[in-house]
Amino acid sequence: MPLGPQLSATLVPGDRPRAEPIRRRTLVLLRWVALGGQLLAILAAWLIGVRFAVWPALALVGAGAALNLWMTASPARVTQSGATWQLVFDLVQISALIGLTGGMSNPFALLVLVPVTIAATALENRQTMAVGAVTVVMISLAGWQAAPLQHATLDLAMPPILQLAHWVAILIGVAFFAAYARRVSGELAMTTDALFATQMALAREQKLQHLGGVIAAAAHEMGTPLATIKLIAAEMQEELAEALPDRTDLAEDALTLKQSADRCRDIMRSMGRAGKDDLQLHAAPLHTVLEEAAEPHAGRGIAVTIRLTSGDDPPVIRRDPGLIHGLRNIIQNAVDFAETRVMVDASWTADQLAVTVEDDGPGFPAPTLVQLADPFPVNRRNDRRPGYEGMGLGLFIARALLEGTGARIRFDNAAAGAKVTILWPIDRIRADDRAPLRQNPQIT
Repeated sequence: MPLGPQLSATLVPGDRPRAEPIRRRTLVLLRWVALGGQLLAILAAWLIGVRFAVWPALALVGAGAALNLWMTASPARVTQSGATWQLVFDLVQISALIGLTGGMSNPFALLVLVPVTIAATALENRQTMAVGAVTVVMISLAGWQAAPLQHATLDLAMPPILQLAHWVAILIGVAFFAAYARRVSGELAMTTDALFATQMALAREQKLQHLGGVIAAAAHEMGTPLATIKLIAAEMQEELAEALPDRTDLAEDALTLKQSADRCRDIMRSMGRAGKDDLQLHAAPLHTVLEEAAEPHAGRGIAVTIRLTSGDDPPVIRRDPGLIHGLRNIIQNAVDFAETRVMVDASWTADQLAVTVEDDGPGFPAPTLVQLADPFPVNRRNDRRPGYEGMGLGLFIARALLEGTGARIRFDNAAAGAKVTILWPIDRIRADDRAPLRQNPQIT
């Protein structure tokens, strides 16, 4: 069933709420590691006889250390803009170091890729593009205005053509690392959101099942007192009509009491339909489970037909919220795109149970078949049926829940429409309907 507009409004892909894009401790730790490496590189180069502007280089390392000390002492939280400015500072600092130590001849020039990679992983698109632009500008300035390295016996100058190639390689690295990190981060975020939505959906189904057990118990417990009230009200109506024929008001009160008892009986009877969610019903015939999964979509203008195509007696299967909700989402997806009908076929052998859901809609576009069970996939079509409130998670949730019961799912196209096949090893899905029953909650 649809997860609802409230959940859809809170779980939009790429719009996740973030308290802190990067943890303060992570920023400080990464910068201390970078500063330590820079200091060691400066000292090692000086010891082997490489000469450069060592004091300005040490001053740049000191500036990074001062920022880290301020970060450690400041209680302010890290925001998107704050993290962006800190990464820009790191870019300026390392680019200035590279410019002071040979520019493109410095083998550590590729470290300018680190800030833009972090930005692509943790920041929004606008901030990532800003950090990427600063990276391109700073590494270009560092290569153009580079101070050459000096050594008493070695020629450390790199030919201009190699410097140009190194500069181009770094620019390509900026684009590649930023795009790759951004894509991976986005996919992880979508998967996290989808798993969260799956947990919410399953928790909702479990709560409904538990509520159904309470309602069934209440209907059973209240049946007897309601019948007693109705019987006494009927007797009072007859006795008042004989003893006090002039007191029509008392007769009307007795009639109202009787009608109220009838109304309570009807309400409990309708609520008692949830008795199928009774905690004692831990197993049910295959056809019953399929009907329960399809029931919420029976009144949406699409004929949903359930057929058992094997000749043997249908198996009794496990009836749990995850299995029912997964089947329900598969059927919902078929109803969303069907023209007139949805067929739910079930067959079984001694080793396997197969359930096929087929609609007569447009089918799955071939290029998107491999993406259908991913969170927030490419939509099959844009003209979904009126009232659709899905968010691109139905098939992902269905796959997660059904695979948790031991199923394998295949997506394909039939002669007309889409086709989803769910296969279980019969031992994983069969249930013992003679097992000891669990107790429903007591009504007090």
